[in-house]
Amino acid sequence: MGGRTVFPNYRVVAYYGTAGTSALGVLGQGSPEQAAGAIDQAAQRFATPDRKVQPAMEFIATVADHSPGPAGAYSHDVAVAQVQRYLDAARSHHQLFILDIQPGHRDFLSAVQPWQNLLAQPDVGLALDAEWRMPEGKVPGEAIGHVEVPEVNQVLDWTANLTRSGDLPQKVVLLHMFRSTMITDLNAITEHPELALVQHLDGFGGVQTKMDVYHNLADPQRFHMGFKLFYTEDHPLLGPGEVLAMKPQPEFVSYQ
Repeated sequence: MGGRTVFPNYRVVAYYGTAGTSALGVLGQGSPEQAAGAIDQAAQRFATPDRKVQPAMEFIATVADHSPGPAGAYSHDVAVAQVQRYLDAARSHHQLFILDIQPGHRDFLSAVQPWQNLLAQPDVGLALDAEWRMPEGKVPGEAIGHVEVPEVNQVLDWTANLTRSGDLPQKVVLLHMFRSTMITDLNAITEHPELALVQHLDGFGGVQTKMDVYHNLADPQRFHMGFKLFYTEDHPLLGPGEVLAMKPQPEFVSYQ
């Protein structure tokens, strides 16, 4: 990993999840070091003559909860020491590290800002998981969340400023969605040269369902394209060759 930008030289392949459990994604299986080794193996299957592969961890640092908790936020932050264990393993394998935020009832900026010390580091990116941005009165897991574009732009402005002021390499930022209503008015998203914006399309299930979500929502003129593969929910699980044959071709692929 090196240079000031990731795309178009690299295709990023990530494992998604959080510490101590495989229930939220494959990243939580085994130790951080075991996860890093598994990511390296999975990523190499996506190598192509025109792009190098960049392995990555997408770590859920703020986890949505079914209960409100002491602050009524319906989310909690993973202990920094736990996050650091995975970041250290990622770095030992020259992998990118992406903080995934599931804010619950918090707005995204309030949920992102506590992670400033990590986001101020050159190999740490950000993912906004709109499914878990809940409106008042809704509970994570019982309803599908959404976020308005002004709230997204607040975070993008803040992250771009952090990147610029620290003279950091361009930072990868994922916008997760599998319905058009999850992030309203994508045309109003503010673009920043400091950020490599990925529209990450997360549909799961049968192949046709996944392809419909991807092709109906993909906006490759404005974003780098992302695509998620689910080890247990996809029937069948698409192989690397099938993913690479997709149009537009995904530049960020993750496994959950």
